Amino acid sequence: MTTPVSSLTATEIERTTALVREAGLAGESVRFVYVGLLEPHKQEVLAFRAGTGPRPDRRARVLLLDTATGAARDVTVDLTAGAVAAIAEVDGAHGGMPILVEEFVSVDGILAEEPAWVDALAKRGLTPEHVRCAPLSAGAFDLPGEEGRRIIRVLCFAALAPDDHIWAHPVDGLSAYVDLVGRKATEVIDVGVFPLPEEPSRFHLPQGRPAPLETLRPIEITQPDGPSFQVEGDRITWANWSFNFGFDAREGLVLHHLAYADPDHDGEVRPIVYRASIAEMVVPYGDPAPVRFWQNYFDTGEYLFGRFANSLTLGCDCLGEIHYVDVDLADEAGDVQRIPNAICLHEEDYGTLWKHTDIYTPNSAEVRRQRRLVISFFTTVGNYDYGFYWYLYLDGRIECEAKLTGILFTSAYRGLEEWPYASEVAPGLGAPFHQHLFSARLDMMVDGVRNAVEEVDAVRVPVSPENPYGNAFSYARTRITSEAEGVRSADASVGRTWHVVSTERTNRLGRPTGYVLRAEQNPTLLADPSSSIAARAAFTTRDLWVTRYAPEERYAAGEFVNQNPGGDGLPAYVAGDRPLDGEDVVLWHTFGVTHFPRPEDWPVMPVDHVRFSLTPYGFFDRNPTLNVPATTTDHCEGHPHHAD
Repeated sequence: MTTPVSSLTATEIERTTALVREAGLAGESVRFVYVGLLEPHKQEVLAFRAGTGPRPDRRARVLLLDTATGAARDVTVDLTAGAVAAIAEVDGAHGGMPILVEEFVSVDGILAEEPAWVDALAKRGLTPEHVRCAPLSAGAFDLPGEEGRRIIRVLCFAALAPDDHIWAHPVDGLSAYVDLVGRKATEVIDVGVFPLPEEPSRFHLPQGRPAPLETLRPIEITQPDGPSFQVEGDRITWANWSFNFGFDAREGLVLHHLAYADPDHDGEVRPIVYRASIAEMVVPYGDPAPVRFWQNYFDTGEYLFGRFANSLTLGCDCLGEIHYVDVDLADEAGDVQRIPNAICLHEEDYGTLWKHTDIYTPNSAEVRRQRRLVISFFTTVGNYDYGFYWYLYLDGRIECEAKLTGILFTSAYRGLEEWPYASEVAPGLGAPFHQHLFSARLDMMVDGVRNAVEEVDAVRVPVSPENPYGNAFSYARTRITSEAEGVRSADASVGRTWHVVSTERTNRLGRPTGYVLRAEQNPTLLADPSSSIAARAAFTTRDLWVTRYAPEERYAAGEFVNQNPGGDGLPAYVAGDRPLDGEDVVLWHTFGVTHFPRPEDWPVMPVDHVRFSLTPYGFFDRNPTLNVPATTTDHCEGHPHHAD
């Protein structure tokens, strides 16, 4: 049985699209850009779960695009009532619909009929059949002739051989701007012919790699008695943890109702996070070339990266005792698209949990093993592959990790002195500098909905009568009282963290129960503050934004990101400067990678990692893992408490 926050089932997707068609909203040229659950208000869900309120209605959100006219609609379908409940026209002033796969596919044919494009290729000894177009989101630059148009920008790569990755052969100095509705190029930019990198990339074939490494032996991870987690529908319980999960075409994996059963309070199930997701991500490139200055991709808001989730493979993508979950989404025709094995769930050993051998207490030598529950998915957006992993640890810690791999987006290399915005990764092959910046939306609920956020910095204490030898240090704790104060930057020099504390519950020491957000302290957006991308991706300019919960505030860069000129999303959310102390708070954490590509990233990039964590701080009265049993398997040799 579905819960109020369960993702739409295949049956519900079919019913949703049928109701849209019955309402006359889906003609021959209309495409279903997005179909997903329109979640009820948080208070409605909590009241239903507590037995004090009715079951919320099931509603779906549908985004429609007429590919013939460019007309767009935002439709609400009431599945409980069996009717279309609301229709809003999307005029494009604050952005338009995400890009369709159908539109990607159409670009090659459009440009093959464009004389200026064909002539530019001929100058390089190429024809349209020799190249593959990379259709890319246009951004918003107030360029003449683009007003009111649905634009995509195009770079291209030479396809020199059927088994060769095109990314090895960028056709640099050339790009095109395409009107997707008018199906024509509005401009072809040709700034000069660059040498075409010729070295092939065939890493996917045996002849494209060195001889196999013969010394590696198999690693098998087994759980003879099966995994420790239980899955019932979309609810998972494991150790002291419980939560629900779902999947969305825009956000990908979504977690709900993260809670921990406190062993020192008779197993009381204590809420921590109401909802957690990756609400936005953007890849801003730092190459100012005339054919590349616009390269800034919002993989969630512009591309809906959840729909490109991979079907995972046992032993390759996931290792161990694996539970897979299929995902049902709507395709652009409104039909159900099933992605088998899209979500991976498993346990991992994670080394020592705690250990002590005491010289004063006889027979006191104890050690316990840490383990974590992993729920994850991988998605491929063009050249890059992204894995998103949520980890739950025995000691109450929550961690989110993004894994980045795939193939670099390449250019011709001009030399560092001439063009200091790219690395040479192979002979004549460049890779522009860029960032990958994610926004995690963390709808907090630490021991209830009344929370506060405090910024905590380490503080050096000067020599004084109280500190005569200068060894002392302490910390400063500053409560964030309003949204204007809640736009914060990390500071590694003081080890800055942010504590989310309950304003209604204290631990046995009389202090507020809480959780700490720990950031990795990496650079935020490096583009100039006056740039288009700084306006459009304002969330990336700070490490933390704190808002008060509002059901319509879903995405860090706003509802409609494609060709949005900026100002929507978090800047608009905090403009009202709502009070935060003792309120229902949402954290929006920016985390990411600044990538100066290296030769080792070519021809396929080893995984890079970036993460953050939520760690209990005074949430428990003491170490909550004292109930974890000692290891008793055959691997624990010589002593019942010996660590591997």
